[in-house]
Amino acid sequence: VERGRMRWMMRYIDEIPAPAVRVPSYNLAFLPHFQKMSEEEFLALANAKLDLRRYQEAAEAITRQQLDSAGALVAQLEGTVKVDEGSVANARLQVEYAKVTAPIAGVVGLRQVDVGNVVSSSDLTGLVVITQLQPLSVVFGVPESDIPALQYAIGQGAQLKAEAFDRDGRMVLAIGDLSALDNQIDASTGTLRLRALFANADRRLFPNQFVNIRLTVENKKGVLLAPTAAVQISDKDRFVFILNPDDTVTRRTVRTGVIDGLNTEILEGLKAGEVIAADGLDRLQTGTKVVVAGRRKPAGAPTEAPAAK
Repeated sequence: VERGRMRWMMRYIDEIPAPAVRVPSYNLAFLPHFQKMSEEEFLALANAKLDLRRYQEAAEAITRQQLDSAGALVAQLEGTVKVDEGSVANARLQVEYAKVTAPIAGVVGLRQVDVGNVVSSSDLTGLVVITQLQPLSVVFGVPESDIPALQYAIGQGAQLKAEAFDRDGRMVLAIGDLSALDNQIDASTGTLRLRALFANADRRLFPNQFVNIRLTVENKKGVLLAPTAAVQISDKDRFVFILNPDDTVTRRTVRTGVIDGLNTEILEGLKAGEVIAADGLDRLQTGTKVVVAGRRKPAGAPTEAPAAK
């Protein structure tokens, strides 16, 4: 659907066959009728004005009553012409009301009425629902602890990029820009709402779709990373289970930084090359014997990764 007119573009969207919306015949008939009346009255007024001017020029040869009658006729016809002009304007308005135009550009959903249904301006369901897809905005929240870093990046004039991932967080659906921040933190969740705008040129994003948003605030090089799934959270700290040479594990507290999807930045508590447990963590405690399934990549190998909030 394009703004101002309807254009059917997608086969899977329910289409309204023509003529689904009909303009009542009396709406179309009134306009030329009133236009014709207005033209006739306008010509009569022009002729009456001409007669009045002639009477005024020959005022000494005619009676006062004839002159007054000619003036009254002009005034009467002027009023009639104004009434006709109002009738023409009203008829044009009624014809415009009978036209159904799209107020925005978007995609048409399933139709709400069928051919032959009677509709009126008071109907709450409408004819069809139009949803804007290009551009499309996504509202998401960030923890209040991340707001200072976000404000700093914005203060430096950075144009922050937002990536929209699918529900599983594995596939990038679209890349957009951060467009707005809310003016207060939600006390119930401890988060600040943000809005990102996506061009959605390929229409991979859909209204009310669940997506995961990764907002790139800064890039860090040479950081120590560990699988996010391996980092556990308790009431007091965050910790991992380190694999010992005798295939037992030891619980170790770590201090984390940026979380980038599947990876978490480790600031303290873990060294490059150490192996940590990533599966069956709910059954582990210090001293638990484990079986190493295959060769595991050393945790925390230095790499370059974007910091995501």
